[in-house]
Amino acid sequence: MGKVDDVRIQFIVALVAVHALAHDDLPSLLLNDLDRARGHLRVRRRGRLDHIVYLDEFTTELATAWLREQHRRCPRTANPHLLVSRVSASDEAGPKASTEVTKTVFERVGISAGRLRQDRIYDEARHTADPVHLIHVFGLATSTAMKYVMAAHPDKQADPIQP
Repeated sequence: MGKVDDVRIQFIVALVAVHALAHDDLPSLLLNDLDRARGHLRVRRRGRLDHIVYLDEFTTELATAWLREQHRRCPRTANPHLLVSRVSASDEAGPKASTEVTKTVFERVGISAGRLRQDRIYDEARHTADPVHLIHVFGLATSTAMKYVMAAHPDKQADPIQP
């Protein structure tokens, strides 16, 4: 990620590129849901079970660097969210950052967050034909995991004519 020097941008892109978080997941992440010691990040999704992301060393280092930078920029913020903007950090109500903030990140990098996420999941599906693995790693619904496996392994699709 030599193209971007901002650690917040690098962290956001890593969450999507490595861990395939959805763009809509990003603003809702909470500081308390990041467990750097264990390398875990809880992703709370409305109407679904929480998803635990097992962070790799690179993303954990970016998380740590971002927390340091956030504290340097806004040392008195009481905002409970992991990803804050200057505006949301200074708001005493502690709102999540606008999705426009993260949208701007991907515009600046020059790639769509949705496309990057899809490519990451597809790449993982190419390496495994196991939809349960995709469900566990990315928190996908069963039907979505099956679509990725079938797209990555068209030769493994059942013949609808054969019993």
